[in-house]
Amino acid sequence: MNATSAFLYVSTVLIWGSTWIAITYQLGTVDPLVSVIYRMSLASALLFGLCKIRKIPLNFGLKEHGFMALQGVCLFGLNYWAIYHSELYLPSGIIAIIFSLIVFFNIVNGRIFLKRPIAINSIVGGIIGLSGICLLFYPELLKFSNTGTALKGFMLAFTAVFIASLGNIAATRNGLLGTSVWSINAWGTLYGTLALVIIALVSGASFSFDNSFEYVASLVYLSIFGTILAFGAYLKLLVIMGPEKASYSGLLIPFVAILISTIFEDYQWSLMAGLGFVLVAAGNYLVMGRR
Repeated sequence: MNATSAFLYVSTVLIWGSTWIAITYQLGTVDPLVSVIYRMSLASALLFGLCKIRKIPLNFGLKEHGFMALQGVCLFGLNYWAIYHSELYLPSGIIAIIFSLIVFFNIVNGRIFLKRPIAINSIVGGIIGLSGICLLFYPELLKFSNTGTALKGFMLAFTAVFIASLGNIAATRNGLLGTSVWSINAWGTLYGTLALVIIALVSGASFSFDNSFEYVASLVYLSIFGTILAFGAYLKLLVIMGPEKASYSGLLIPFVAILISTIFEDYQWSLMAGLGFVLVAAGNYLVMGRR
């Protein structure tokens, strides 16, 4: 991994790891789906403004708009809606484990849609890393039940992973054409926002707003850092490293969130959680190292 890739990779992990605690300030009086709409619409407006200022082309053909819409609806729209909805039925730790499966979805979908070779070290590293995630959230795994509501949450989270993986593949395809990441994400967040607005209107969500400093500050942070910068870095990684390696960041993000929780929320580490950390680090070394 060269210096540029390492910087983008670390930035993605650190920023998205910090968004977990920022999202907690979004929960409360405003419907979570509506909060995501605010986040994506603000990010889209800022991205279009950035493209105009930097004179980055925004005009594309119908085919390109189709793939950017696919990326946006999957990565910025349906994926978020399904994940937020699944949290009504499952604890976040279980969802983190389920979403870690994106490593394997990207390997398979990358092979099917982009004809990318399947590297054995990516599979083995992914299995080791996923084992580490399971150890980290072992207490929540013990609480998991096979009730109807829990299974509904599992299916929603599993669907979100599959949709996000398709968005990853579309993003890789768009980036490989040499199109600017900023213009791709500008249109992508717009299409994702439109998809979420349709869902909100159909489901009867209330478009309220919270004027508190915590809500507004976290919304701005999630829009600028969690969406514009993190997705910009991640989509660049998809092109440089491929979807199977870039998606391994999803196994490291929960650990950053736990480290932040240790500082601000007094999270108590256990021997099992420490072993999980070692396994994820070992898996990361296998995936990113040279064969």
